[in-house]
Amino acid sequence: MTNSTRTWKLRTQTLTATEQPVFMGIVNVTPDSFSDGGRYFETSAAVDHALQLLADGAGILDIGGESTRPGSDSVEVKEELRRVIPVVRAIAEAMPPNKHIPISIDTTKPQVAAETIQAGAEIINDVSPETNPAMLHVLLETGAGYCVMHSQGSPKTMQLNPQYNNVVEDVFEILKRRRQELLNAGIEPERIAVDPGLGFGKTTKHNWELVENMERFHDLAAPLLVGHSRKKFIAETFENRENGTMYVTQKLVEKKVFVIRLHEIPKELTKPSP
Repeated sequence: MTNSTRTWKLRTQTLTATEQPVFMGIVNVTPDSFSDGGRYFETSAAVDHALQLLADGAGILDIGGESTRPGSDSVEVKEELRRVIPVVRAIAEAMPPNKHIPISIDTTKPQVAAETIQAGAEIINDVSPETNPAMLHVLLETGAGYCVMHSQGSPKTMQLNPQYNNVVEDVFEILKRRRQELLNAGIEPERIAVDPGLGFGKTTKHNWELVENMERFHDLAAPLLVGHSRKKFIAETFENRENGTMYVTQKLVEKKVFVIRLHEIPKELTKPSP
């Protein structure tokens, strides 16, 4: 494993992980997310939740204004901006001066990404199956960190009939190609993270194969980000989603995943070593 898999250059700072990963706390500013839709739809509730995630040990806050659950419809740019901009600004202002944790915007829309970065975000977390040329322009203009994720289709269609010859190698090759396209466009390699996209165009079997073989993706020489929290493949395997989420989290820690995206930060994994 190279050092490039354990550092991620963002807009104004660089994240570094040693033995422990960086935990990315999820703040869904949506009425219809699969797990907590509506709970943090109001700005004040979203900010309170974000600050609690920080207190629990989050190293990144990921703000999303559009649900990407299977079957979901897209949200208009104007509405997504209305949801996320006040939250990003309020979180940035409420953050303790000595604890400036990077904010990520979970979006597929270049305009949303650009305006959110202007409001204080450091990272673009993009679940698009291909990178929009306009998003490349935003990356080049802002110098933001970027996570490129694998998805077989859009949220509306991705779970209809996902198929692969070999899910681990197929996803690996697509992420390798997309990372190279970003490099060819002039994006610095240290700004690019990769995400195999658990739950995005994968069956339960596909997802577990990816979890069990996650170390393969270190060969991309990029920081590895994984989001598994409370997803359907966990619910289909465990009676309790939280217990299943913790089981997978521990596996991802063992496999040296750099950023682990979660609805709740596991306190037992964020305590300092004795």
